[in-house]
Amino acid sequence: MAGEGTVRSPGGSDPAAPAVETAGLTRRFGTLTAVDHLTLSIPRGTIVGLVGPNGAGKSTTLKMLTTLLPPSEGGATVAGLDLAERPAEVRRRIGYVPQLLSAEGSLTAYENLMVFARLYEVPRSERRDRIGQVLDLVGLRDVAQVLVQRFSGGMIRRLEIAQAVLHRPAVLFLDEPTVGLDPVARRAVWEHVRELRARFRTTVLLTTHYMEEADELCDRVAILNLGKVAALGSPAQLKAQVGERATLDDAFAHFTGDALETGGTYRDAARSRRTARRLS
Repeated sequence: MAGEGTVRSPGGSDPAAPAVETAGLTRRFGTLTAVDHLTLSIPRGTIVGLVGPNGAGKSTTLKMLTTLLPPSEGGATVAGLDLAERPAEVRRRIGYVPQLLSAEGSLTAYENLMVFARLYEVPRSERRDRIGQVLDLVGLRDVAQVLVQRFSGGMIRRLEIAQAVLHRPAVLFLDEPTVGLDPVARRAVWEHVRELRARFRTTVLLTTHYMEEADELCDRVAILNLGKVAALGSPAQLKAQVGERATLDDAFAHFTGDALETGGTYRDAARSRRTARRLS
């Protein structure tokens, strides 16, 4: 029996159903409420950004939606499947690129992708073609036989995206996908995310600290603060609520109480810096 707040869906085949829907989704760590009764509905085929100060609940939300953390309360559906009742099926319908390294440096790009093809049970007869397609998608075919330990940070991120979409997920989750990358590599990742949405109608939910990234890439942005949604809308709508010439940075500061330069723990800072170092 699903708990109170669980979102129910007849299945993943209804094209009008949201790609991700949460109802009162909550996660507590002892006395700390990291995500506080989050309610969101994300249409299929959209790119949605979660932004907010460190400690706002962004990464915790992604971990719940990818089945890595159980909710303390409430529920969600992902790709039309109930998160609590069908977690194994949810995992097969999603892709996830975490902040931490998910590519093996001692293997080539092709070998990394073959490992993922086996993990996701891509039919043997389709593996070579699928790997070639995603290598083309992220512009890595020419270095498919190169050891990943020789890749730049931008190349590693592109390979991790290729790994996450090899099995053609309905929803792709990206946790700080461009942290530590230079502006050229960052924009390359943006283009690959756009191509995924255009080619496969993949729904993308990403977290980011870069307001420029959210402004340019996302159809909708949810600004989180203290585990709650402080504002939700298109980048243009959020800016319009603040002022005629407002930027998304201005909207962020307005809805979070000027929290752009505050918040976060030692662990948050250490994790972000580790990620930046390994991609630099």
